[in-house]
Amino acid sequence: MDAAEFRRRGKEMVDHVADYLEKIEERPVYPDVEPGYLRSLIPTEAPVEPDSYEDIMKDVERVIMPGITHWHSPNFFAYFPAASSYPAMLADMLCAAIGCIGFSWAASPACTELETVMLDWLGKMLQLPECFLAGTHGHGGGVIQGTASEATLVSLLAARCKAIRRVQSLDPKKSEAEILSKLVAYTSEQAHSSVERAALIGAVMMKKVPTDNLYAVRGEMLKKILEEDKAAGLIPFYFCATLGTTPSCAFDHIADLGPLCNQENMWMHIDAAYAGSAFICPEFRPLLNGVEYADSFNFNPHKWMLINFDCSAMWVKKRTDIIGAFKMEPLYLKHENQESGLVTDYRHWQIPLGRRFRSLKMWFVFRMYGLQGLQAHIRKQVGLAKEFESLVRADKRFEICAPVVMGLVCFRLKGTNELNQSLLKKITKSREIHLVPCQLSGSFVLRLAICSRSTESRHIQQAWQHITQLAFELLQEHHH
Repeated sequence: MDAAEFRRRGKEMVDHVADYLEKIEERPVYPDVEPGYLRSLIPTEAPVEPDSYEDIMKDVERVIMPGITHWHSPNFFAYFPAASSYPAMLADMLCAAIGCIGFSWAASPACTELETVMLDWLGKMLQLPECFLAGTHGHGGGVIQGTASEATLVSLLAARCKAIRRVQSLDPKKSEAEILSKLVAYTSEQAHSSVERAALIGAVMMKKVPTDNLYAVRGEMLKKILEEDKAAGLIPFYFCATLGTTPSCAFDHIADLGPLCNQENMWMHIDAAYAGSAFICPEFRPLLNGVEYADSFNFNPHKWMLINFDCSAMWVKKRTDIIGAFKMEPLYLKHENQESGLVTDYRHWQIPLGRRFRSLKMWFVFRMYGLQGLQAHIRKQVGLAKEFESLVRADKRFEICAPVVMGLVCFRLKGTNELNQSLLKKITKSREIHLVPCQLSGSFVLRLAICSRSTESRHIQQAWQHITQLAFELLQEHHH
């Protein structure tokens, strides 16, 4: 393909994408295929002679589309949203064209510098304390990670390194292995599985803190466990607080937990993967109070801020904590400006070496929407969740299972777990809407998350009609 053909095909592809997204709700939201469906539809080996572009595009519809779960359909209500907007897609095209691998400042100065400034912009939108911003003289700063899982892992590894150094400075005879065997990390029993996975990868013990009746961790719950563990000779070093848990969007009490972590010399990391985007709205910002006690904070603009995957924003109070844990300086990566103080090499802030020019997506989206446009998107989706909540509350057969704070509604049919499992099976099989479940206090609960940028009130009404129709059929069957 030469430049002339690329111009033609590129314009066609933009039309193809726009058509796909404009007509997406005509497609069943969930695929009707069996595992292994794809292998029989394409050859067993790559072609020796080139295929034509037309044939490839025909195969997209024939091979790929039948096996797609349409995350951007207004009938998709599963998991949490995956953000998407046209400005972000255009920025991603530009990122692919520039094609730099921005591991150091010298590897593409604009790639590093725009990222630093975009994370300052975003930090200011969230009214983060000054200490998390890079500015021109700050000790903190932001970085784009691929996912919240990576941000949690990076913070845990930095905390582990810091804890080992602290203990060794007090007791130089202690070996690293001995200290490691006593380190303990903590998180909520409601925290995402990726937090536990970070501890597995980091080879440290992790304990789960019980939650209150609203599924949140409180200061006294953590304090009790810490006292027991310290008495047993263990070394608490890290707590991962969650703002907006995956099952029910619960909020740990960071204003109480923060001072406790500071007092105990524990690193506090805040995972606000989903809910963090809403903190740009003044009415939701109080949920972030207490962030001033944290050592690191992370949320995913690629969930709810109109920026396509991947773009997970992470801030640290002291960037030397992160860099200290990961710094490697082979000759082939050194450059003249690396110690100037104005420059950071993001390779020291992350697990991989290579990184894409992801801040372009932030720059395009922030400028094309403005803060007001982003706030309007969040408020609209919270409004749709509230609308669904009121439909559920008006039906005596159903119950709401957790407070509806943002764009997630947890609900179920009154009755057994089996009944709700059967309802979800019916919903999934219908392929009209897509939901996933969660477990709350031993109950099987249905989660409805407002996901697509194109979701409107009519989609909420249709979804509820569909659910109640299937529930009616189910209750009839049970009755008989």
